[in-house]
Amino acid sequence: MKKTILFTVSFLSVFCLGQQPIKETDNLKSIVDHAVNKMVEKPVINAVSIGIVYQGQEYIGHYGELEKGKSNLPNNETIYEIGSLSKTLTGTLVAKAVLDKKLKLEDPVQKYLSEDYPNLVFNGHPVLIKDLVTHTSGLPKMLPLEVNAVLNDFTNEKAPENTNNILKNYKQKDFLRDLHTVKLDAVPGHKFSYSNAGIELLSAVLEKAYHKNFEVLLKEYFADNLQMKHTKINLSKKEEAHLAVGYHCDYNAIAPHLMPSLWGSSGNVKTTLPDMIEYIKYQLKNTPEIAESHKPLVKIDDTFSSGYAWRVITDEKLGILYKHHGGVFRAQCFIYIIPKYNLGVFIITNQSGVNTAKDMQSVLDEILASISL
Repeated sequence: MKKTILFTVSFLSVFCLGQQPIKETDNLKSIVDHAVNKMVEKPVINAVSIGIVYQGQEYIGHYGELEKGKSNLPNNETIYEIGSLSKTLTGTLVAKAVLDKKLKLEDPVQKYLSEDYPNLVFNGHPVLIKDLVTHTSGLPKMLPLEVNAVLNDFTNEKAPENTNNILKNYKQKDFLRDLHTVKLDAVPGHKFSYSNAGIELLSAVLEKAYHKNFEVLLKEYFADNLQMKHTKINLSKKEEAHLAVGYHCDYNAIAPHLMPSLWGSSGNVKTTLPDMIEYIKYQLKNTPEIAESHKPLVKIDDTFSSGYAWRVITDEKLGILYKHHGGVFRAQCFIYIIPKYNLGVFIITNQSGVNTAKDMQSVLDEILASISL
């Protein structure tokens, strides 16, 4: 049976500065509705929320239902798990630390660790801060290593539960203990190999550099400075009531949420759509922190460089853009920052399967093709 498409939208401001408008025959709402509704009509997709900032106009749209058959539309108070998109916030904090002269990209990570890690050196080349933030350190994807086997069996119905069972008693001290067992197989700084462990280690570095807890740093910069009041790792009981439920692959049962683990910097941030609008607006500003955090630090190929956790893409039409995907077992999201057109898009769904990223990418491709770029 075809589900009823529910949606709500809000326009937060109007066009300004006389910049290039959307095509006269279209408008942003109809463009987004057309693209997102096709995604929501798919049986496995439940809810989709999207936020766009385009040349002065801010738009939020919520579609579908959070729980199957309950017609409970997400809204601006819905708190979503943004998974690895958390890394871009961590990258921003690292860029700020560089500008604050709290650390240098060329510093060996060993400088900020209390124990000696001779294993974080390969043929005389130590792992640097830059290597961690660009995913070129050679560290494994996850610590403990046993989590990687669970993630490799992502479609297993028990994968979310099995992951939480491994991580629930795994503490920062355990991570730092297991870090001694890591074996590098190449000179750091050259080969791109995605590493949650590397980003988590950056949290320990930031804490040492600032003498503050990582979540305090996150709050001070994003909640206090940018008014992203609902962007955090650990939620209060009141906030937990607004946390979006979600679904793993095509299973009908609500999947458990990914419990906060370690520092939470690589994938445990939660937020709302209005907060993500603020984040996009910030990413489109010309500030020292943004200029630093958008630098391409390591060239991977002709169109892709790795920056402060951002994937820095060179596109023939869109120019230089910044993107990241985020995913947990019951949600996936994308963010695109396209400075050339003063455009940023964030899309999230409370479903996480093998085709979810492809479905969201199709929505983004249609929106970008329909706007007068």
